[in-house]
Amino acid sequence: MVGAIAVGIGAAFFGTKGAVIGLLIALAFQGFSLFAGHKMALSYAKAQELPPGEIPWLDQAVATLSQRAGIPAPKLYLSPDPQPNAFAAGWKPEVAVVCINRGLLELMPQDQVVAVLAHEIGHIKNRDMLTMTVAAAAASFINMIAHLAYFIPMGDGRERNPLVGLLLMIFAPITATMIQLAISRTREFSADATAAELMGDARPMMGALQSLDRGTHQIQSMTAEATTAHMYIASPFGGGSGLAKLFSTHPPIEDRIRALQSL
Repeated sequence: MVGAIAVGIGAAFFGTKGAVIGLLIALAFQGFSLFAGHKMALSYAKAQELPPGEIPWLDQAVATLSQRAGIPAPKLYLSPDPQPNAFAAGWKPEVAVVCINRGLLELMPQDQVVAVLAHEIGHIKNRDMLTMTVAAAAASFINMIAHLAYFIPMGDGRERNPLVGLLLMIFAPITATMIQLAISRTREFSADATAAELMGDARPMMGALQSLDRGTHQIQSMTAEATTAHMYIASPFGGGSGLAKLFSTHPPIEDRIRALQSL
């Protein structure tokens, strides 16, 4: 998808040479996002690695849950964001990280924080982070080239067509959003179920979802970006209502709770 858009924009503005350049740029960007996408996500979140032993019960929870999941224990990062939320990133379990917002520790009881960790470790166990991390980078790339395209003059002696640039600015972000929607929604149900399995009880996960729903609606995120929203356990911009739910990166919290109740 990213390659096709980059080639199309390059061809529209610079002809054949532009198409080749666009493809090369897209390949380079996707390669970078594969190996460094988790670092980009942590940078957006302004996260710092938690030193071992700083929060002993958190270290113990990660070690226990990872052992049950059969994966290496991921490194823990802390974001200063006051909104209760968290995400996992990394292209394979050996380099995976889990980032938790400070609001998660300050506003939610310990068993619910552990449930959130179990959810993120579920993503790692299910190999979701690679797709989600690359999708975040792809969305950033699509938005970037859409905005740049409007200001680039047409090549090969042709003048710039403002309509082409305008359409790119409108539809490329929509394309990026559709990528996020397709990737995120189904994986959240699976990670919720894995969390319940790892904990041996679905109730902490259900309670965590209720707390996250309240927190994300009441407290505005200081660090979340539209391009990384799908990586969080709950939408950092709230679930919305009515038509807005159709374009949310996450399924409705009430649907996720019902799915857990049916286990």
